[in-house]
Amino acid sequence: MNYGKISDMKITKLGHCCLIIEEGEIKILTDPGEYTDAQNSVRGLTHVIITHEHQDHFHVPSLKQVLANNPGVAVYTNRAVGNLMSREALPYELLQHGDKQLFGDLEVEGIGTEHHVIYPAIPIIMNTGYMFGNKFFYPGDALTKPERPVELLAMPITGPWLPIAEAIDYARALKPKKCFPGFCSPRELILKSLN
Repeated sequence: MNYGKISDMKITKLGHCCLIIEEGEIKILTDPGEYTDAQNSVRGLTHVIITHEHQDHFHVPSLKQVLANNPGVAVYTNRAVGNLMSREALPYELLQHGDKQLFGDLEVEGIGTEHHVIYPAIPIIMNTGYMFGNKFFYPGDALTKPERPVELLAMPITGPWLPIAEAIDYARALKPKKCFPGFCSPRELILKSLN
């Protein structure tokens, strides 16, 4: 699903939380998780961004396929995911809260440190959201508020950690010019779980 353009940036949703962000010669894939396999056939990627370690955002077999199809692609993530990637001997670079990196001419900044609370007894894991070109914010599984205006928001709308009222309040607080469902439980998964 194509979410159109903001300035020179084009965003396409492959499924669940897996997006392709394109600007100029840069082509970034977000969160290659197990809830979709559309990313497994994508070619021409320059970068991959992974927000956190949950399987719907980080699926090792999928990431290995993405890397095989895109030789030399650079993977950026936080230390928690990086540790898991090291166990698999997969290359990565750190891009965490407060870090900035140029992907060509596109600046990408890590924003946030924690996954939203799922349940008090469940440990909180590391989650890093990413701001692309000071325009587009992709928070991962968190309601992190960047300290700057957001033009386009990939808004979390479902998950075991997110009441819809909090999602609406989050979007209202950030006041993006546009927002779209950054991730949601795919219809196929819901039907599969019912069968």
